[in-house]
Amino acid sequence: MNAHARDTCPTAGSLVLRPWRPGDLGVLLDAYRDPAVQAGSRAPVADEEAAAHWLRAQEEGRATGLRHSFAVVDPEFGAGPVGNVALSFPEPGAPSAEVGYWTIAPAWGRGIAPRALEALSGWASATFADAGLVRLELLHQVDNAASCRVAEKAGYALTGVLPPTPPWPHQGHVHTRRV
Repeated sequence: MNAHARDTCPTAGSLVLRPWRPGDLGVLLDAYRDPAVQAGSRAPVADEEAAAHWLRAQEEGRATGLRHSFAVVDPEFGAGPVGNVALSFPEPGAPSAEVGYWTIAPAWGRGIAPRALEALSGWASATFADAGLVRLELLHQVDNAASCRVAEKAGYALTGVLPPTPPWPHQGHVHTRRV
C-alpha cells in the first residue's frame, strides 16, 4: 500500500473517515462508557491510560498496514468523532480482512454506521484488491440485530454462524462482502 492510500480520508456524503487523533481521547472514553460499545469490543477502554493505549494501537496498526481504524466524523454532530470503522488483516497480503464498527448512541438510527461501513469497504477494495484482498468479513453476536441491519445495508450477506467463543457468550454471525 502506498503512502497516499494510507493517508486518504474516505467519505460518504457528509461523513468523513479520518485517522484517530490524540485530541479524540475524551470522545473515545465517552463512547466506551456505553454498554453497547463495550459489549462489542475486544479491547475495552475503561480509563485515560487505556484510551491513550488504544489510540497508539490504531497508529501502530496503520503503520504496519495490518489495521486501518478511522474516526467517523459527521458535521451534524460537530468536529468530533461519532463512531469508528476499522479494517483488520490477519497477516500482510491476506485474501480476507475483518471489518468492524461502532457509533455513539446519539448517532444511532441516522444511517451513519452503514454509510461509514460502505465508505470503508469501498476504500478497502480500491486500496487492497490489487494486493489480493477478495473478501471482507463482519462478525457480531447473534443477539445484535442492529448489526445485522447495518451489515445488510452495507452489502454484507449473512454467510455463517460461529459458536460462542470467549469473550463472546453467544453464537456469532458472519457477514461477508466480495471486494
